[in-house]
Amino acid sequence: MRDLLEKLDSILREEQESLAEITLEDHEDFAEYFGILGYTEDDLFEAEYQGRKVKLNKPMQGDVKKFKVYVKNPKGNVVEVNFGSKEHRIKKSNPDARRSFRARHNCDNPGPRHKARHWSCRAW
Repeated sequence: MRDLLEKLDSILREEQESLAEITLEDHEDFAEYFGILGYTEDDLFEAEYQGRKVKLNKPMQGDVKKFKVYVKNPKGNVVEVNFGSKEHRIKKSNPDARRSFRARHNCDNPGPRHKARHWSCRAW
């Protein structure tokens, strides 16, 4: 068993060393090699919501609920998603509470970004 673990460990080390650094020549194009890593026009950082500029996909202190976040829905409209209860604390440090919350809200499959469950699960 120990020999097997040592063999697997050596294989993993070799693999990590081979992936550690990649050098491109002057004639090679970064985008062709790695793909486009930047944001497209659909993934903007800011948008307009009811006449004012807001940051997208950044949870902040809420007014109606504990938190709110502005996101684009599938139609392309900017919507405000409110989530969390003002009366309850997020008990991340309690493993039993965390496990129970994540099971109750099916956080393994949190759903689309324009739904409150996605952001609530992400906070936990």
